[in-house]
Amino acid sequence: MTNWLKSLPKAELHLHIEGTLEPEKMFELAARNGVDLPYESVADLRAAYDFDDLSSFLSLYFQGMEVLQTEADFYELTMDYLGRASAEGVVHVELSFDPQAHLVRGIELGTPLAGLTRAMTDAEHQHGISSALIMSFLRDRDADEALNVLEQSRPWHDWIAAVGLDSAESGNPPTKFAQVFERARQLGLPRVAHAGEEGPADYVRGALDTLDVCRVDHGVRAVDDPDLLDRLKCSQTPLTVCPLSNVYLNVVDQLVDHPLPQLIEHGLNVTINSDDPAYFGGGMLNNLAACAEAFDWQRETCRDVARNAVRAAFMGPQRRQQLLSDIDNC
Repeated sequence: MTNWLKSLPKAELHLHIEGTLEPEKMFELAARNGVDLPYESVADLRAAYDFDDLSSFLSLYFQGMEVLQTEADFYELTMDYLGRASAEGVVHVELSFDPQAHLVRGIELGTPLAGLTRAMTDAEHQHGISSALIMSFLRDRDADEALNVLEQSRPWHDWIAAVGLDSAESGNPPTKFAQVFERARQLGLPRVAHAGEEGPADYVRGALDTLDVCRVDHGVRAVDDPDLLDRLKCSQTPLTVCPLSNVYLNVVDQLVDHPLPQLIEHGLNVTINSDDPAYFGGGMLNNLAACAEAFDWQRETCRDVARNAVRAAFMGPQRRQQLLSDIDNC
């Protein structure tokens, strides 16, 4: 099954590019940029990947970002990931990045954007992998700061496919960012948001009603609200579910406990994604293979979730139709 899953054309919609920073690359960039890491070795760093919840992960995640300082750093990070993804049969990736996490370190907005976009172009030429860029706001920071970043980014809006909302969900409801997302709507930018990962089902409803999102990132807590499940079934709003991430962050105890089968059986529009693959057990191939084993998915279920992702992706109609045809023929 794994060999076939590798050959299945896959689109990834929920991927934090900073979360693709492998320990070996972190040490390489730390040495290059004169950053001291609080770990003696790659093995020591990997041993720290034992998270209690989202907050404990974010502490290490933001610590690792310190090594990302130049356009070349962001370029190499992105090229490395897109190359690995392509080798696993991923044909399209939507890269989310966190500009505020870099701005607060004195890294100008143009630095990550230049590195990311150059890598996206080069990876398409080298690997045939298409991509789109999502600029995400940190929900545990001030909404006015996010609004300022949105305005700063206007020269790059031709490259930005959508804006998103991520980071610590608990205590940071969607309503906090209503003005930011309304401004994004005025600027013609599509909107996505994390909701219903560590936050309640009501945050999913808030993302839909207050932020007017076209996709919900995670969304698994919707399973707690039958009316919301029915609404998501009727609207077919895509959910970008990250199964292994949910296990690593103790959203579920183990994969067999995940509500994915229930969401699919209820008729929701579910996609599979890796979230932060350097920290959560690998990329798209690992996530799909783990689901196939845990839930006894056959090939047609895997094709279905792959089709869902392509249909929900930020891509042109010709590319979409070609990928759907490739999935049907796999």
